[in-house]
Amino acid sequence: MLATCRTAALGGHVDECDHCGYRRPAYNSCRNRHCPKCQAAARGQWLEARRAELLPVDYFHVVFTLPVAIAEIALQNKALLYDLLLRLSAETMREIAADPKHLGAEIGILSVLHTWGQNLLHHPHVHCVVPGGGLAPDGERWIACRKNFFLPVRVLSRVFRGKFLEHLRRAYDRGQLSFHGSLAKYRSAAVFRRLITQAFGQEWVVYAKPPFGGPERVLKYLARYTYRVAISNQRLLSMEGDRVTFEWKDYAHGQVRKTMTLAAREFIRRFLLHVLPARFVRIRQYGFLANCQRQAKLEVCRRLLDVAHVPEPTPVCQADVKPDPSGDEPADRCPNCGAGRLRIVETTARPTTRRIFESWPFDSS
Repeated sequence: MLATCRTAALGGHVDECDHCGYRRPAYNSCRNRHCPKCQAAARGQWLEARRAELLPVDYFHVVFTLPVAIAEIALQNKALLYDLLLRLSAETMREIAADPKHLGAEIGILSVLHTWGQNLLHHPHVHCVVPGGGLAPDGERWIACRKNFFLPVRVLSRVFRGKFLEHLRRAYDRGQLSFHGSLAKYRSAAVFRRLITQAFGQEWVVYAKPPFGGPERVLKYLARYTYRVAISNQRLLSMEGDRVTFEWKDYAHGQVRKTMTLAAREFIRRFLLHVLPARFVRIRQYGFLANCQRQAKLEVCRRLLDVAHVPEPTPVCQADVKPDPSGDEPADRCPNCGAGRLRIVETTARPTTRRIFESWPFDSS
């Protein structure tokens, strides 16, 4: 489906300028959540909803990462271990924040799962955006974090490590894990126990970045990090023959921007590492931001923080989304005369999935 996105294979329509008569075809998107071209409208709608939920406090950015050996198991057991990564990282923060020795409050968390590094290799981690404070147990006070400090990172790391490895061991005992290829050795209970012991002796990477400094900076961050796929079109530099060249940032050596060239087959293999299980939810909210109680708890937070005005979400439709997010031109302005507006004058029906596959020029049997 991604290969046919924005092509005639998916149908589309013809735009015509109401001023100069200029015409151009516009093709349908594949609507796949892993497609680099199809996330703009969804991201816009989601961001508008989050704008209305922002509080007038500093926000913190916390990242939880799985060590390499556990990440290898996660690649073969995506649904189970990605769910544990999201759920237990949030549970860890909520548990420590509720402790009176640290914050003593109920916090809200927005978590986003990423499974890639800049080089497209498998690197599962969760980005968490957290307001700098929370609700007191009685719900009658807002308890703010200390300036530039959220929660102790070492405590977060060790509690998360313990929780994750305990749940991983339980999943193994229940026969819920699969091991193939080079990981087949973990079918042996003794080998798996050694892995758990070794992983428990490691320091797991959990780090907190400096606070964003206000709600608007949070939105800018979310615009970059939500509804993303493993690589954006902007990073793709060229394809010559069967070689694909793309830009990447080397975080291990001072965030230097570099280029990498891969065989097309290897590039596609790396991209497919990050395809999520069907219906898996990779953006989740916890604590007072959880769906079941968000509106009621946010009203309490706003009252305690003296928020006078709550912005209404602005509807976003596909026609409002500019191909280039940095551009200033309206999406429907005629590129030929610059004065008219493009209007739909012809449409072509979107074909069924069966027809799409039948039209592909290769044998998929």
